[in-house]
Amino acid sequence: MTQPRIELLPEEDFQRVLCVVAHPDDVEYGTSAAIAKWTASGVEVAYLLLTAGEAGMQRPPEVTGPLRAAEQRAACAAVGVGDLTILDHPDGMLVYSLDLRRDIARAIRRFRPEVVVCGSWDVDFVAGLNQADHRAAGLACADAVRDADNTWVFPELAASEGLPKWGTTWLLVSGDNRPTHGVDVTGEPLEAGIASLEAHAGYLADLTGHPSPRDLITGMTAGQGQALGVPNAVLFRAYKLR
Repeated sequence: MTQPRIELLPEEDFQRVLCVVAHPDDVEYGTSAAIAKWTASGVEVAYLLLTAGEAGMQRPPEVTGPLRAAEQRAACAAVGVGDLTILDHPDGMLVYSLDLRRDIARAIRRFRPEVVVCGSWDVDFVAGLNQADHRAAGLACADAVRDADNTWVFPELAASEGLPKWGTTWLLVSGDNRPTHGVDVTGEPLEAGIASLEAHAGYLADLTGHPSPRDLITGMTAGQGQALGVPNAVLFRAYKLR
């Protein structure tokens, strides 16, 4: 069977992008190279992290959380992102819930992006068995995109917080096994993406046998680039919502 054709994402469609992920470092496994491409062209990008990643290292959470926040700020700087919000949902125990959907919908209404980026909510994704927090974050984000555009879902966001509904144009899902669109990140965006993962030095040092960020991101984007016909690419499953 012929594989579906991967299309270039029409980047002229947007000026604001919100990335919603579970942990510090989640954006840096490939997606941040696309972020670097966008910010270099003047697109405004914000990150919403649902947890502080405090359970991700063999150190006390009160040490790990601030360390990972500092590394995430450095990773953001490497790709031109200045807007970072880290919520306090529990790392390793993130639960799909109305509260989680509300928090994401609030961020969407506040930032008013044309594009929302999240991770795959499938159990089996491009890297193998998907982690529980990633699945909860991705599914909650997919639903919150619609919640944010519905007057009668979380009406308190408008009534009490002054945040009227907002309709996102694109939902981009990273790590999906069925990508539809891609971003050419060859050259400087790739280098910035590598630097953003390198910024998580303390976290990566805790992971036995983790490949170097350069080897990992170069190999990953080279493989995805083949589908787009360029040296290096980041692929998404893209849903055009309006």
